[in-house]
Amino acid sequence: MRIEKITNENLNTILENLLKRSPNNYGDYEDVVKGILEEVKKRGDEALFEYTKKFDGAFITEENILVSEEEIEQAYRNIDDDLLWVIRKSLKNIKSFHEKQKQRSWIDTHDNGVMLGQKVTPLNRVGVYVPGGKAVYPSSVLMNIVPAKVAGVDEIIMVTPPEKDNSINSTTLVAAREAGVSKIYKVGGAQGIAALAYGTKSVPKVDKITGPGNIYVALAKRAVYGHVSIDSIAGPSEILILADESANPKFVAADLLSQAEHDELASAILVTSSIELAKQVSDWVSEYTSALPRKEIIEKSIENYGYILVTDSLEESIGVANEIASEHLEIMTKEPYEVMTKIRNAGAIFIGEYSSEPLGDYYAGPNHVLPTNGTAKFFSPLSVDDFIKKSSLISYSKEALFEAADDIMKFATAEELSAHAHSIRVRLEEEGR
Repeated sequence: MRIEKITNENLNTILENLLKRSPNNYGDYEDVVKGILEEVKKRGDEALFEYTKKFDGAFITEENILVSEEEIEQAYRNIDDDLLWVIRKSLKNIKSFHEKQKQRSWIDTHDNGVMLGQKVTPLNRVGVYVPGGKAVYPSSVLMNIVPAKVAGVDEIIMVTPPEKDNSINSTTLVAAREAGVSKIYKVGGAQGIAALAYGTKSVPKVDKITGPGNIYVALAKRAVYGHVSIDSIAGPSEILILADESANPKFVAADLLSQAEHDELASAILVTSSIELAKQVSDWVSEYTSALPRKEIIEKSIENYGYILVTDSLEESIGVANEIASEHLEIMTKEPYEVMTKIRNAGAIFIGEYSSEPLGDYYAGPNHVLPTNGTAKFFSPLSVDDFIKKSSLISYSKEALFEAADDIMKFATAEELSAHAHSIRVRLEEEGR
């Protein structure tokens, strides 16, 4: 891995390089995505089935687009019992974590007849997108469905691209059923997002779409925002490890590669004040990479978006980490909890050398759908909050309104909104005031 002494100039260059991976910079694909969305919006199922045949090679119809109970039962027969047990343990951890995020409605009353509050309501129907293709992501199935289920969403619709034989991966189906999905449809890509956003004869329209996908899915989600809500525009995976001289270079190297293997656009960065650690990690990255099955992907990822950044101090390292605002941040220092208190920008923070990033991907419980491309400066992980909406509650007695009437009318008059003032005044006049 390249080792660089950090400066303001090269930090800005690195940030610009990382941002090139953002879906916002893939304008060449936008026209294609726009065309797909328009066709599905206009022709519904007809376009949906055509695109599924074109892109996935599957012959999907109104009769087989919905995954049947028989297919789910067969999936349970296909899946390894040990894997099913692991899915259930992971599901328990994820559910337990998200249960603590639940919000409840509240009301605050006052002696003068004023009642104020907030009503928390789950979304009615949400859509979860699950990628298909080269890899299988049952963990993403759990991470998207469980918080929606905990929030109390009435109907959870999942879409995922089918194989050429019209099948869906058994592990994906089992994870979805275990998590509490309502229905699963065999459709993916931009056309799947369009179906969820606009609705077709076969696929119902949803209120919100969550879940990761390729560039076409990401751009489609961005384009339909407004017709529906979305979680975020997810970019390629990324990890930043903040370490000092006490860190184990083998652990650091292994964890960097755990993200670099995702795809060629993944980013893996070490920030450290120890040049000795930097050199050791670089050596171990080379050694581990040569023996890993996804060697070619890792090498391209490291070449384009892998960095070892050397600083003058731990405080400077913390500043660099906050500026990059990585999706995953591991802290491997002598006092990791003290460092954690100084981190402002990160999607998920892994504290200590035995809290490796795959814990968050699969098992610990916190959601692994995280802000990428520096958006951890203002976005949060997917949570129960993403599947609820809040309504304000306001109730004033006659006496309470009359007490505030003059103040309200003065505000309305200052804004030259006479009908606002009249709305209050007519009530005063009704009482002869």
